Amino acid sequence: MQPTQAVFDVPSPRIRQVEIDRPWVWLAKGWNDLVAAPQVSLAYGAVIAGASLALAGVLFLLETVYLLLPMAAGFFLVAPLVAVGLYDTSRRLAAGEEVSLRAALGAVGRNRAQIALLGLALMMLHLAWVRIATLLFALFFDRTHPSWGTIIDTIFFSPISLPFLATGSVVGLGLAIVAFSISAFSIPMLIDRDTNVMLAMVTSVAAVGRNWRPMALWAALIVVFTAVGMATLFVGLVVAMPLIGHATWHAYRDVVVTDG
Repeated sequence: MQPTQAVFDVPSPRIRQVEIDRPWVWLAKGWNDLVAAPQVSLAYGAVIAGASLALAGVLFLLETVYLLLPMAAGFFLVAPLVAVGLYDTSRRLAAGEEVSLRAALGAVGRNRAQIALLGLALMMLHLAWVRIATLLFALFFDRTHPSWGTIIDTIFFSPISLPFLATGSVVGLGLAIVAFSISAFSIPMLIDRDTNVMLAMVTSVAAVGRNWRPMALWAALIVVFTAVGMATLFVGLVVAMPLIGHATWHAYRDVVVTDG
């Protein structure tokens, strides 16, 4: 379905309202970009998957595997920043420019200072979540240090699992909504336009608010694709991350009305 024509005024740029099923179109366009630049997309995804696997290995060696779940959940908070190169690859494909892994990895240079400020905000949210998750674990599982083999039973099947998971889910959901709202469109906008981080975040929050139904579906799809990627020992992230990253660029171009 085509987006409706209603356009809402915010400080430049403007926001278009789209239909609830629009995320499926974004995914289709994202897949087309992945197919058009498979070497760049899959290599980028492999870097993310490798880094995720290495982090899991470090937690295992340090015997802090109980941090794996909050770190995995926190990944959703910083993933928009990680995908900067994928947004730029889609931008280059649309403009008919040459794409390469080197260009993708250097994409942050297009608006380095402003992207760094937004990255700092997302990292602060991530660190806050990890700290909160650690405190919750200590509160509910006093002096418990589960191993790799017992972490599932400890977290999901102990007598206090339900209140622990309920509390963590509510807090995590709140932080995730904040992170998603400020970053869903702001980082692609900083790649696309010579603008500042405050305008980008305001535009992103307004766009998510005005399109909360399709954006709720989009957020759910991101969670599903990323969770499947992680459940496959991070191998699935090789495809999932490029697909989501490219699709996010098309979501931005679909919803945020630019002058150019």
